[in-house]
Amino acid sequence: MEFIHGLYILLITLTLFNHNLINVEGRNHLHTKKKNISTPAPSESSNEPTSPSNSSPSVPSDPYPNDPQDPSSDCIFDVRSFGAIGDGSCDDTLAFKKAWKAACAVESGVLLVPENYTFKITSTIFSGPCKPGLVFQVDGMLMAPDGPDSWPEADSRNQWLVFYKLDQMSLNGTGTIEGNGDQWWDLPCKPHRGPDGKTTLGPCSSPTMIRFFMSSNLMVSGLKIQNSPQFHMKFDVCQGVMINMLSISAPKLSPNTDGIHVENSQDVGIYNSLISNGDDCISIGPGTSNVEIAGVTCGPSHGIR
Repeated sequence: MEFIHGLYILLITLTLFNHNLINVEGRNHLHTKKKNISTPAPSESSNEPTSPSNSSPSVPSDPYPNDPQDPSSDCIFDVRSFGAIGDGSCDDTLAFKKAWKAACAVESGVLLVPENYTFKITSTIFSGPCKPGLVFQVDGMLMAPDGPDSWPEADSRNQWLVFYKLDQMSLNGTGTIEGNGDQWWDLPCKPHRGPDGKTTLGPCSSPTMIRFFMSSNLMVSGLKIQNSPQFHMKFDVCQGVMINMLSISAPKLSPNTDGIHVENSQDVGIYNSLISNGDDCISIGPGTSNVEIAGVTCGPSHGIR
C-alpha cells in the first residue's frame, strides 16, 4: 500500500515538473522574439492605426503648409495655388477670379498676393456679397496692363479694380499696386499734351485705378498705390470707410490723378497717409457727409477740396 502511495506522489511530481518546464520554455521563446523586433513608439491609443509615412497634402489655399501653429491657414487663398504665375508678364486675371471666389465663400477668408512676385491682371470686378471679414492682402506687386495699347478691347476703360457690394472687407498689405499710367497721361486729349500745349479731340477715357462701389465697413491700409491712369482710389455709395497708413503717388504733372475721391458716401476717415500726385490730394464730391481727415501729408498736389 505504501508502495502504491509513493508511486502516486512520484507521478504527480513528474507532471508538475514537466508543466513548469513547458512554461519556462514558452516564456523564453516569447522574450527572445520580442528582442528581435524593433517596435515603434506607442501612440496615444494603441487601438488606433499608425499614420502613413506620407502625410496628406495641404490644401491649395495654404501658402505656409508646414506651419501647424496657424489655425487660420485654411482660410488663406494664395493666388499661386489657383494658377497665377507672378512674373509680371503673364495674365493672371483668371487665377485672381478663382481665388476671390474661394475666399469670398468663407468667413475671414484671405486672398493673398504673396511678396516677391508681380502679378498682372486686367480690368476685374470683385463682387459680393461675401462672408464677413474678407481680406484682399497685397504683399507683392499687383500691376495693370501697360497703357492703352495693352488694354483688352473688351474691358472697360473707366476702371481697373472694382470692389462691389461688399461688407466688412479689407484691402491691405505691405506691397504695391501699380497703375502703369504714364502712357495714359500722354494721350493727346489730356490737358497740355496736344500740339502747342493744347488738347486734341478723340477718345480720352482713362481708368480709375481702384473703385469701391455700394459697399460698407471698409478698411484700406498699409499699401503703396502709384501711377494711376486717372483717380487712384474712388469711393462711391459707400458707408463706413477707414483709410490709414497709405502711400499714394504719381508725378506732379500727371493729369487727373486724384489721390482719393469720395462721393455719395458717409462716415469716411482718412488718416496718417502720404499723398503726392498731379491733381487733388483728396476730393470730396456731392452726396458725401461726415468725412474726417487727420495726419495726411499732401504735396505736390492741388490739396484737399
